[in-house]
Amino acid sequence: MKTPRHISKFLFAAALGAVMSIAGQHAFAQGIDSTVKKIGHKTASLAVKGTSAITDKVYKGKEGPNGETVYINKKDKKYIVDEKGKKVYLKKSQIHDEKNEKDEKKKKKN
Repeated sequence: MKTPRHISKFLFAAALGAVMSIAGQHAFAQGIDSTVKKIGHKTASLAVKGTSAITDKVYKGKEGPNGETVYINKKDKKYIVDEKGKKVYLKKSQIHDEKNEKDEKKKKKN
């Protein structure tokens, strides 16, 4: 009579293992998707920045709201490239002078 008890334990363990395996694969697949998206966004951003640096002018001495490089297109519109590779056009109020490390050190000393 011990044989049916062992079989039921084995079947329960096998079913539990199958469920855990499927759940683990789903979580692993989500991790891969987010990693692939991050790599894709970074690649797109680098490609657009490279293209912009060649085809458009870099606005020297100026930077975007968070210290980004500002580009000027042929229509004299200023823009930055975000982390997803999209061009974000700026208003005049969003562009400011670049901060030099020397200037920041002087301010800290005073």
